[in-house]
Amino acid sequence: MEDTNVFFIHGFDHKSVYLSLARLKMAAVFLVMLYEYSPLFYISVISLCFVVTAAMVLGWFGFDVPVILRSSDETESVLPVPEKRMVQVTNPFALEMGSSGVASVTEGVSLRPCCLESCVLSCYWGCGVHALQGALQTHQHGPSRLSTPQQFQEALHFQYHHCQSFHIGGEDGEEHYTEIPAELRITDFGLLPRERYPLVALLTLAEPEARDTYNIVASVTVVHVPDDKYSLSARILFQYLLTAQGNMYELKSLFMSAESMGLSGATDPAPSAEIPPEPPGKEEEEKIPGMEDEEEWSEVGKAKDCVVCQNAPVNRVLLPCRHACVCDGCVHRFQHCPICRAFVLESFALSQEPPMEEEDEVEEE
Repeated sequence: MEDTNVFFIHGFDHKSVYLSLARLKMAAVFLVMLYEYSPLFYISVISLCFVVTAAMVLGWFGFDVPVILRSSDETESVLPVPEKRMVQVTNPFALEMGSSGVASVTEGVSLRPCCLESCVLSCYWGCGVHALQGALQTHQHGPSRLSTPQQFQEALHFQYHHCQSFHIGGEDGEEHYTEIPAELRITDFGLLPRERYPLVALLTLAEPEARDTYNIVASVTVVHVPDDKYSLSARILFQYLLTAQGNMYELKSLFMSAESMGLSGATDPAPSAEIPPEPPGKEEEEKIPGMEDEEEWSEVGKAKDCVVCQNAPVNRVLLPCRHACVCDGCVHRFQHCPICRAFVLESFALSQEPPMEEEDEVEEE
């Protein structure tokens, strides 16, 4: 059976070679005829077609030809998508919008933190945009890190209208209501572009011992709260993680189906953060999850719903579009996202388990 398969493959290759050589010979004869009987213009056109055809034939048999002469499918298979390594770390902070329907500058807003350790939630109303950017720059390049509410207030230079703090117990999940005092008489923060964020929520570890345990020491969340000038519903705009080494990373959501997450009704995936765990200077960038515990993270990607083959678990996140929709085997077959058609610069794996080996099916005669 094995000899038959080998003979069939070699026979197919010889036939292709003969057909290609025959076509080249016919094209050459036709070119000679045009050279004898046709004007120079037609000779130039046919010569160009001959060169392109010859280059394509040579490219099919493995010879190096310009990329512009190759098909899109061939180019994508030759140029694999670069891969980022993923490193899992523990993020002690999580903050979501509360379930209360009331949310405005005049009536306040509810926030629901869920932390692994005892934390301090500091709510800064009317925080200056430039002041927040300066504070984050201070954490990255300043002599000290912003790991406490006091250090953050000093870095903001007290450029906010009101600050309210709450002590958060570990994993309590209780909602906390924050509002601007009525005596300040603040009903809006002006027209766009604004100079102040409506609300900036800071989560820091309450115990000094915990700061030595976790690499992530603070979480900064920028929240939009509707007012008289801008009535967009309350939502989280940005979330940043501050590390003990002075790095800052933005949390971004992954776009994946509820089945891939093992959820029945939820459609919002858990955020992830691009965080290199090694000190600056390391060439390879690495990818880690942002707000998931170990059990949830190990369950990601186990559903067999790859949008390409429909037979393997989703285990690849495409960047920069952040669609989690393909398996380990299909990610190397194209360079455009199958969901949004965006160009894929790189990808990272949801789990470090080795990909499933595909069984080779041999048809016996």
